[in-house]
Amino acid sequence: MPGLYVHVPFCEHKCIYCDFYSIETFDLHAAYLDAVTREIGMRAAVIAGAQDVAAPFTSVFLGGGTPSLLTPDEMGRVLGALRAGFMIAEDAEVTVECNPGTVDRARLEGFRREGVNRLSFGVQDFDPKVQKAVHRIQPAEKVFALVETARALGFESVNVDLIYGLPRQTPESFDKTLALVEQLRPDRIALYAYTHLPDRFKPQRRIHAEELPGAEAKLSMLSRSLDALMGAGYVYVGMDHFA
Repeated sequence: MPGLYVHVPFCEHKCIYCDFYSIETFDLHAAYLDAVTREIGMRAAVIAGAQDVAAPFTSVFLGGGTPSLLTPDEMGRVLGALRAGFMIAEDAEVTVECNPGTVDRARLEGFRREGVNRLSFGVQDFDPKVQKAVHRIQPAEKVFALVETARALGFESVNVDLIYGLPRQTPESFDKTLALVEQLRPDRIALYAYTHLPDRFKPQRRIHAEELPGAEAKLSMLSRSLDALMGAGYVYVGMDHFA
């Protein structure tokens, strides 16, 4: 299943647990779009020429950063460059990572119009105390409304990302997040462990180490997550993912 990945390195606000490359601005997006479409063309000249005609790309993924900051027209420009440069299957899975705080119905409609058929919502945790601690506020009600909207608009799949081991989390509080996720019923779930490396990732220096759950609590969260999700009918497919 060959796939294509495009990184959009911009965020309105930096989530302080993040260990991905991103810039807390969006003023550079026009220059970025010029650069990334040029690079797509250069990569296509090398890769597409050697690509087996019997094996088109079956996956396109826009990650970040916050690719949902792109307008639908900007999204269409990136996807158009990919389609022009590479052989992409007609039924390819085209995914955009979304921060629930940066999208609404109009933006989702635009993404769907441009050919996006899968969304990945970065939820991480529904507990307001944890959200405040990691600088990522997104009420559960908004996430539920966005997922309902996405399904109504015909998105074929909705993914939710969760992270355990964040500051102020406890096994009991994370149980409540898992219960809400079971109600939300996403098609896929990614369950990641937070790794605290403040010497390497500068934003993590704003996290108070004493608020982090210990190793025993993290192991309990993982064990309880496995039991809860598989008990709810999800299949653990490996690499931290459930379907």
